[in-house]
Amino acid sequence: MKVGMRFWRAVGIPIVLAALAAMFSVAFFLTALIYQRAGLHPSPYLAQLINSLLGVSLWMLAIFTLGRYLAGKGTATLRQTFGPIIDALDRIAKGDFSIRLDEALFAAEDRRFRDNMVGELAKSVNHMAHELNQLENMRQEFISDVSHEIQSPLTSIRGFARALQNERMSPEERSHYLAIIETESVRLSRITENLLRLASLEARQVKFEPQPIRLDRQIRGLILACEPQWAGKGLEMDAELDEVTATADEDLLSQVWTNLIHNAIKFTPGGGRVCVALRRQDDRAEFRISDTGVGIAEEDRAHVFERFYKADKARQRSEGGSGLGLSIAKKIVEMHLGTIGLESEAGQGATFTVSLPLQFIVS
Repeated sequence: MKVGMRFWRAVGIPIVLAALAAMFSVAFFLTALIYQRAGLHPSPYLAQLINSLLGVSLWMLAIFTLGRYLAGKGTATLRQTFGPIIDALDRIAKGDFSIRLDEALFAAEDRRFRDNMVGELAKSVNHMAHELNQLENMRQEFISDVSHEIQSPLTSIRGFARALQNERMSPEERSHYLAIIETESVRLSRITENLLRLASLEARQVKFEPQPIRLDRQIRGLILACEPQWAGKGLEMDAELDEVTATADEDLLSQVWTNLIHNAIKFTPGGGRVCVALRRQDDRAEFRISDTGVGIAEEDRAHVFERFYKADKARQRSEGGSGLGLSIAKKIVEMHLGTIGLESEAGQGATFTVSLPLQFIVS
């Protein structure tokens, strides 16, 4: 870069001086021709002054004309280089995320610019279009899942409501159909409630107030609150809870523990076993819950935290699951700068592990 500047300084000054001398020469011959044709004989001083002014004017006119010419070529070059990028951004703004720029072609344009600016810009545009396209696909998939989940209970409610119009129906059948309608209404309400909760968590609009809490006391209370469910199925509930104090939002974490405990109870057959453990590992709290239930197949493990994903669709639908509980739990754990993981095999139970920092600094 410094060598190039020294070169242009060394070459540019002689060129400017030569151009200036040429313009003075043109001015001298031009004024001499005018004096001869007009029969004028100005004094040497006045003639020299006129020649100097005319020479400077011609030199400035030449510089201006050359500048306009070079600016026109520069504008055309910029338009040729950045025009496709501007068109691509315009298409992206209108919702066309399939646009892709030829990065190799734009990389070749970098010889006109410093620091690979054009190639990097084209690469960034392609990356943005790719990310927006993935986001749009997720949005469409989410809308499809929501429509499907809501349509299912609505179809049941509509069908049994129509059946209730049969005046010859017995009181027992009527009560049975009304109970189904109530169950499906509760399920529909739970879906919408979880959707609103998940949307609030993702938009960080939920109330989030971390404070020191005893995790062992919180988890023990939730296990006792679920006693009718696990005792009713004849499950063996083992709990080994060390005394652990962590900075966290008690209400939000309660949703995490409740979801994991309910899932373990739900998918463990009668007579099975659920084990809950809480340990302090250095500066983190580790919660583990294991069951002897149906387990989760390998192809499903990578998707269990996705919205509306159901590893056992028929079973969860019959028991009122919406596929949102683990998505909500994962979002809450991440809000606490923690992690949640799964270990499982089909038919051999599942183990969920939650790791949380003991000290959470609110930024």
